[in-house]
Amino acid sequence: MKIVPIRHAAANEFVRRLHRHNRPTVGAIFCCAVADDDAVRGVAICGRPVARRLDDGLTIEILRVATDGARNACSMLYGACRRIARELGYKKILTYTLPKEGGASLKAAGFHFDGDAGGSAAMWHSRENRTAEPIGDDLVGGKWRWIA
Repeated sequence: MKIVPIRHAAANEFVRRLHRHNRPTVGAIFCCAVADDDAVRGVAICGRPVARRLDDGLTIEILRVATDGARNACSMLYGACRRIARELGYKKILTYTLPKEGGASLKAAGFHFDGDAGGSAAMWHSRENRTAEPIGDDLVGGKWRWIA
């Protein structure tokens, strides 16, 4: 398998079909894929941090990673995102997982656990009139933050 470029629309379609609990993203700074004999086996979408206070121009967030289960695909994608982000000049790379997701791929790609990022997505809103639209596993539990 190797890392290849992919357009945001195609990466979003892959996420829509295969991601366990997240929807496609609205925007992206860059996307990459892992392919095996010209068949896409996984995608990663990176963009501005969702949390406004983290959006300092030097921080990027890995918004989605989805694979078809191919061995080592997640680790390859996280590692590629880290390398690409560093080449683009980003100083901090963030991503979030559910507590039930172990984080082995993130550790293998050089990320370290930064702690519990807070409550469920239903609690992640920044003003009274804004509401979150949690789906799937976002309805319960919190998120864990990883940093490289």
